[in-house]
This record gives sequence, C-alpha cells and structure tokens, in this order.
Amino acid sequence: MGFARTCSVALAGVEGVVVEVQADLEPGVAAFTLVGLPDKSLTESRDRVRAAVVNSGAEWPQKKLTVGLSPASVPKSGSGFDMAVAAAVLGAAERIDPRVLADIVMIGELGLDGRVRPVRGILPAVLAAAEAGYEQVVVPECAAAEASLVPGVSVLGVRSLRQLIAVLADEPVPEEERDERDEQGRPDPLLAGLRMPGSGAATGMRSMGAAQHDHGHDLADVVGQESARTAVEVAAAGGHHLFLEGPPGAGKTMLAERLPAILPRLRRAESLEVTAVHSVAGLLPPGKPLIDVAPYCAPHHSATMQALVGGGAGIARPGAVSLAHRGVLFLDETPEFSSRVLDALRQPLEAGHVVIARSAGVVRFPARFLMVLAANPCPCGRFSRNEDLCECPPSAIRRYQARLSGPLLDRVDLRVEVDRITRAQLAGDGARGDTTAEVADRVRAARDRAAARLAGTPWRSNSEVPGRELRSRWHAAPGALEEAERSLERGVLTARGLDRVVRVAWTVADLVGHDRPDARDVALALQLRTGVPRGVPMALGALT
Repeated sequence: MGFARTCSVALAGVEGVVVEVQADLEPGVAAFTLVGLPDKSLTESRDRVRAAVVNSGAEWPQKKLTVGLSPASVPKSGSGFDMAVAAAVLGAAERIDPRVLADIVMIGELGLDGRVRPVRGILPAVLAAAEAGYEQVVVPECAAAEASLVPGVSVLGVRSLRQLIAVLADEPVPEEERDERDEQGRPDPLLAGLRMPGSGAATGMRSMGAAQHDHGHDLADVVGQESARTAVEVAAAGGHHLFLEGPPGAGKTMLAERLPAILPRLRRAESLEVTAVHSVAGLLPPGKPLIDVAPYCAPHHSATMQALVGGGAGIARPGAVSLAHRGVLFLDETPEFSSRVLDALRQPLEAGHVVIARSAGVVRFPARFLMVLAANPCPCGRFSRNEDLCECPPSAIRRYQARLSGPLLDRVDLRVEVDRITRAQLAGDGARGDTTAEVADRVRAARDRAAARLAGTPWRSNSEVPGRELRSRWHAAPGALEEAERSLERGVLTARGLDRVVRVAWTVADLVGHDRPDARDVALALQLRTGVPRGVPMALGALT
C-alpha cells in the first residue's frame, strides 16, 4: 500500500481554492479511479497522465489506484491538475519521495508525450496558493514569468514530466530538445490552447497593452470638439463615465480610442488584478506577463449579455466589463445594443464587480471600468438643434433615443454633444489641440491631488467616493452648490445625479489647481452633465 499527496488550485472566476491531490495504491485489479467532483476534461486526465508517465520513462503501477481531490465538495474543472495527479501517483509508487511533494503546488497540463503545457489562470492560481501559505510552485516553463509576479513564492518552471521527476528525485535534470519552431521564430505550439476560440479581435474583447498601443494616434489629431476634449480630460482625471452624442464622422470613436493613452499607468496591485482577469480569459499579450497600462475593450453592438457581462455555458468566463477592469469600456453605436444587455451594466457600474450565478456555483469578477458611450442623435444621424438636415420623423427620433434607459444614463457623469465638423475646421491651419502627452501630464497631476486628499481612505479617485462622504468630509466652497441644489429641487437632477455632479466638480477643481470646488467648477460640472449652458467656458484653462 502506498500513499502520497500534493496540491493544485481550483479556480472559480479569478479566485482560487487550494486542492489537495491524494493518491492511494492498494493491491487488487489494476484500475484508476478519480473522485472529488471532477468535470469532463479533468476526468480525461486519467488517460493523459497514464500516457505521460509511461512516455517519460517511469513505470505505471499495476495496482488499484484511487486519486482524490479534496475538498470533495468544491467542483474542479480543467486540465491544470494533470501535473499534480502524475506527481501524486509517482509518489505513491515510491518513484518520488512523498515527503517532498506535500508542500508543493503544481499547475499544468500534460501532453501524451510528457510535455507540460500551460493553462489559463496561472497568475490567480499562484496568488491563491500564496494566500494559503504555500511557498513553492511548479508551473510550465513558458508560464514561469507570469507565476513569478507573485512575491514570496519560489517558482520552478519545467518543460516536461521527465524534468519534474528528476528535480524532485534529486537526479540530473535532462535537457529537453527545443522545437524547431522556436528557432524559426514561429509560435510555440504549447501556447495554442491558452486562447479561447472566439475571444480575440473578432469580438472586440482584447487588451490594449503597452505593446498594442498605437502611438501614431494622438489626441491632437481630433479636429475641433473643444467641449468633447474637455469632457475626455475630466473623465480620465476622475474616472467618470462619458456619453458622446453626435453625427457620424464627428470624432466620437477617435476620442474614445485615445482615452486609454491619457490614463495613468496602473499601480502594482491594479496590474495584478487586470493581469489575473486576462490570464483567466487567455488574453495575455505574448511575451508580456504583466499588464501595466489601462486595458481597452470595444465589443460590437451585436454582443450578447454573456459576452458583455460574463458567463457562458459551463464555467463562467469574464465578459467585456471585466476585461475592461481598470481601463476603458467603449460601447460604440450604443442604441443598437440590446436593451437587456445595456441594463445589465447597472450593477457593475455601481458595485465595481459583477456576480454571475450558475448551478455549479457563484462567480465574482472585478469590473471597475470607465464607460464611454457613443451614439448618433437619430437613425439617420443628422438631427441637430441648430440645423435642419434630419429626415427622421419625430416619433422615430423619440424611439431611437429611448433605447437608452433613464437609470443607465443617470449613472453617466458627463454627457456631451459632439458637433459636426465644418469644412473650415477640417482644412484650417489654426493651432492644434493639446497632444496626448500634455493632457496625460495634467491628468496625472490631478490624480495625484485627489490621491493626496483621499490618503488613508479606500478610494483613489473622485468617482469612487460615496456621496455621503462627499457631503460630510469634503465640502465645496460656501454657496458653490446652490445652483446644483436648485436643479435637484426642480427635478433636473436626481439624488444620485447631484452626487455625481459634486464628484465631477472635485475633478475639475483638481485639474485647475483649486483646493476645493467653487461656483464656476460646479457650474462646469453641471454643464457637462446636463448639456445646458451655465455661462462658463468649456476650456479648463479659463477657470484657473
């Protein structure tokens, strides 16, 4: 009779549970039983592990073999348990000292030839192991850089099961032959299984990592649109949601695409959060295990609720709102989205996370993003208060604009009308607007002011501060909120809307260098939210 145990990690969303993998050998008819709520892909590991062990030169025990995954009440899925199962079996067969295996966490899939293949979710799995007190982790060699992002954990990257056996048995480590593809610069076939089919650029769910930012696109390329440029700067400085409405070709998409570049770089904790989500989704950029810039996600308007919010058949996967965590979610042609899909955004907009309930359990994904909505004013796109070019009947305009529900728009801080570009503006040789680098410097300075004010609190930006804290701890200048409070009394603003106006006013004050918002800062915040002129210039420089 032989017994050995080691550990692996079961993921539920981006949260992990350390699972003890136990192997027991008893005399009897040769059989291999796997227990502990495994799914189909994990049940198939019996054949993968047996072939990998034999093809690695080790002897498969011809006894009754039982492998248990504890705790048995937690559902387990995926092929990431293969390496731990193989090591536990070899420990029970005394090919490896069982005492060596007890405090090691192993994550990786085995090929039939014994090669170790990477799996999705390496980073959150190692984070879970570190939180549980484990200090040694074995992962596939090509995922070692991702696992090494977790401090306080010793990471061993192996290319094959033969190498793992040699390391654990204190034997000379064999050199594995490199694939010819590596020398020819072709993609590593071991990485082929990381990306889920249909999760790439075709759905718009992709990360705008540092390697993917197009530095040829600059905010100065946007012609005119002073109000919209101001709104974009305010949105970036405070993390406020933005709604751009205007005719086709006015620059709405250009503004949204340039927004991530003016956001500050992610802090270490934020980078780990974003990287963990993208690791689970299989969307980490090749050769860059850590995402340290704001991600950008722009799903097509035909996206389903599962694609936008998360879910899907079987194990719930992160949707666009989670892939845009700490970054920008851009919904172009917003009225063309399903109303059910749009209204599903209400909860993550308020809570900063999304909870997906399935029969197999509840999964929680982070979803604190900056939302940018873009829409035409009518079906033909030419409706304007100043020009009579629209051919749509009033009823069609009302139906089109009613596709965006009031509760959703009430959660948007900034609403700006984007004007049609004139020939004079397009061909003019006048001064260009500020560049991305100049705006990014101002945004960074404003964020630093807000962070200094919010030091010692759980919040980092103005958009995160609850309304009750704004009213009790940080006060505007005397009389500054009178106009906003009158708008609340007249029903122009809701209570939530008033809180959002105050948050925007604090962001405007941070941008122009005021210690606290004055009446002009609040007036600009009201103007940006309601679209009604309040007698203040839209240029931030005029408020200093």
